[in-house]
Amino acid sequence: MRSIMVYALLAVCGLSGAPAQGPGAVGANLPVEAEHLFAQANQARMEAGAPPLHWDAALAAAALAHCRLMVAAVQIGHRYQGEPDLAERAGAAGAHFGLIEENVAAAPSAAEVHNSWMHSPGHRKNLLNPEVDRVGIVVIASRGELYAVADYTRAVPLLVTSEVEARVARLIAAAGMHAAGDSTEAREACAAGHGLPKGTPGAEPGFVMRWQGDDLSQLPEPLIEKMASGRYHRAVVANCPAHGEQGAFTVYRVAGCSIEGETPPDFS
Repeated sequence: MRSIMVYALLAVCGLSGAPAQGPGAVGANLPVEAEHLFAQANQARMEAGAPPLHWDAALAAAALAHCRLMVAAVQIGHRYQGEPDLAERAGAAGAHFGLIEENVAAAPSAAEVHNSWMHSPGHRKNLLNPEVDRVGIVVIASRGELYAVADYTRAVPLLVTSEVEARVARLIAAAGMHAAGDSTEAREACAAGHGLPKGTPGAEPGFVMRWQGDDLSQLPEPLIEKMASGRYHRAVVANCPAHGEQGAFTVYRVAGCSIEGETPPDFS
């Protein structure tokens, strides 16, 4: 009986850019088995009610480098001596993410690789995770085995400061508060760890909300609650470099300053 070896890895803290449509996008050197695993993964996700994965060349490049190390080691694993961790090598390949996962395996065929992942709780969870939407898969044949690596991520768009501020301003406007004005003071507040900016005399901010993360699709719940109070009518939004060691993960730091209203506590 042929042996099948599998390991799963998940890291949370998350690929951007326009994805290609499949493994062929990174060149003819990828074996057809990668196509099979890509198709089988999306079939399984469809049956589980998860959104489809899109192919990403940066993830495939990271997976290829790691798969070559697996073949050289003649055993599967997520990290070898002297190799960066999963997040570092994906970031070095050009990925931007807030969530990254990896499945690895060695088996006689692509069908058996997929079957082993689907029957291993950790691998199945990674493959079917509805929070991931990009994948890069590599399969290398060696010594009668197929060595496979699949790297999955949740996409985080790589945005410049003006784009971040515009996105958050639209969310604030949609919630019923006018978001406009000079962002200079708000950027100072964003960069600071706590406290209120001095502001223009007579127009000091009522409060500052600072937050950071990779999801710019919704506002923090505490900010939504403050806005719903009806005491604040205008805000200024600013983006600045994230605080803390983020490594290869893409994280945005934002500050929203209310210009009108009473003065509640600082929500740093």
